[in-house]
Amino acid sequence: MTRRIRLIADDYGLAPGVCAGILDLLDRGRLTGTSCMTGFPEWPDAAARIKRLCGRAAIGLHLTLTDQPAVTGKSSLAPEGRLPPLRSLALPVLRGRIDARDVHAELDAQFSRFVEALGRKPDFIDGHQHVHFLPVVRGWLRSRFPEAADRPMLRGAPALGDAAVAAKIAAIAAVAAGFNQSMQHAGFAVWKPLVGIYDWRQPDKFRPVLEAAVDALPEHGLFMCHPGHVDETLRARDPMQGVREVEFEVLASDAFGASLARAGVEIMDGMG
Repeated sequence: MTRRIRLIADDYGLAPGVCAGILDLLDRGRLTGTSCMTGFPEWPDAAARIKRLCGRAAIGLHLTLTDQPAVTGKSSLAPEGRLPPLRSLALPVLRGRIDARDVHAELDAQFSRFVEALGRKPDFIDGHQHVHFLPVVRGWLRSRFPEAADRPMLRGAPALGDAAVAAKIAAIAAVAAGFNQSMQHAGFAVWKPLVGIYDWRQPDKFRPVLEAAVDALPEHGLFMCHPGHVDETLRARDPMQGVREVEFEVLASDAFGASLARAGVEIMDGMG
């Protein structure tokens, strides 16, 4: 019996090379879909290039609250117009030093840019550096999507994985505590379990993590990845660079296609 799994690429819209790599893999049938960062000046062009895949691929919104320019400019969230590092986001929000209304305004702006460029709402929502698990974002999701018919799918909490990154997974899981249950109770459908977490500073770790997912990820489980091509824009915006080329090459390879066939696994097409 064929088992179907989801492969979702993060960061569409981050840089032209990332977009090109993701589009290539979508056209090859090696991805279920991708989540989009909408805050950059190039977003309208990136949206125009992926619009043809709406309805065939799962196209989502990659909520971004860290390390990039804020769409809404200066606020308590981004005093200089730039979103804070992750370590400077969670506790200040909880302690009231960042106004939740400013966080919600930034998320509203990113959501609006998605809808304006693609003429549709996102199929699903996840978060850059997993920020969608934060309580302030959970609140935004509930208030933004009160009607059942409008609710996107959400990316759920991570499953246990490689012992080498157990601490990283545990840290993400701590932020995600209760997310699946609370958001399902609020009427959202949640994609789970999430796998694909590894130490991206060791690019050779990607292939075995992907192979393990092909062998063991449950039906409809979700594997996240970050493929793409390195360009000057990416170098200026994000430290995750060369490993994206590695992920692209592995996902595009004949060897990966053969491993799917041997395991009796198919990559889900679109929303499934």
